[in-house]
Amino acid sequence: MTHLTSVTIDLDKAPTKAVYPFNLSIFQEPRQLELSSPVTFFYGENGAGKSTLLSALAEKCRIHVWEGVERTRYERNPYEGMFYKFITVDWANGSVPGSYFDSEISRNFAAYLDEWAASDPGILEYFGGKSLMSQSHGQSLMSLFKARYRFKGLYLLDEPETALSPGSQLELLRVLTEMGNAGHAQFIIASHSPILLACPGAVIYNFDDTPIRKIAYKETEHYRVYREFMADPEKYV
Repeated sequence: MTHLTSVTIDLDKAPTKAVYPFNLSIFQEPRQLELSSPVTFFYGENGAGKSTLLSALAEKCRIHVWEGVERTRYERNPYEGMFYKFITVDWANGSVPGSYFDSEISRNFAAYLDEWAASDPGILEYFGGKSLMSQSHGQSLMSLFKARYRFKGLYLLDEPETALSPGSQLELLRVLTEMGNAGHAQFIIASHSPILLACPGAVIYNFDDTPIRKIAYKETEHYRVYREFMADPEKYV
């Protein structure tokens, strides 16, 4: 089952088509993405728009993002945070809680958790029993994933593989498969990882094509590149 059944992108009333994110070609035509699997991947090269849509989904679904301290920017884009206003989401049986993961901001959550644990140490029992800050980055992330994804919810992950070794990616793959099959957790993941993309039964949307379309795992460029490299690595040296 899925909690979120579809997302529709329609920029007909967007304030501009010349500035990011409204200028991305894959969003120029109205498009509905069906979310029929407990695990859905947004696949594509950097800059294709997959993370842009994922963060807009978080905003639309009222999922909090643990941002760090905002820095001064040379030039601010007034349209950058407006994309969520031009997408529509459909729920199966009403909205559910959830979380948004980005490896760059995960330490912010870990730091907040340490502050809470100072006055309520018992809260760490939900995250493996010890401070996430006292573990390696990869270890703390797996503790977070295993603890959080046991609960009913919608979970958005932006390139989780960037902070995980291949072994930890396999561990996360098992978590996604187990929790997805349990029927209470739904995952939407922006990823390049051939390991994660191999999740059984997952739907993969290719953001390198216009319009966005479904693609089979073995049709992805990343699978092809890794397969050919592993078959004959000396060829590429």
